[in-house]
Amino acid sequence: MTLTEATARGIAEEAVERAGGARHVYGNPRHPFAPNATRVYEIEGEKVTVRIGESSAPAIVEVGSFVYEIQPEGLVKLFGPDE
Repeated sequence: MTLTEATARGIAEEAVERAGGARHVYGNPRHPFAPNATRVYEIEGEKVTVRIGESSAPAIVEVGSFVYEIQPEGLVKLFGPDE
């Protein structure tokens, strides 16, 4: 089954909610060398990685070949396959 952008976004949004929500992940940057910089979930059979932001890098969520930046108001697609 091919992962569509709509499915990937839904899975990514669920992972961000599990990590505390977009406002929390975006608004609580970590120390650059913090050991808990990522959260990994399996949702609908897909590995999802949420990377907490820091002063020099945005918070992002990766699902399949899609990567989204986490902003307080929601997700912004950074890159992924075109449909």
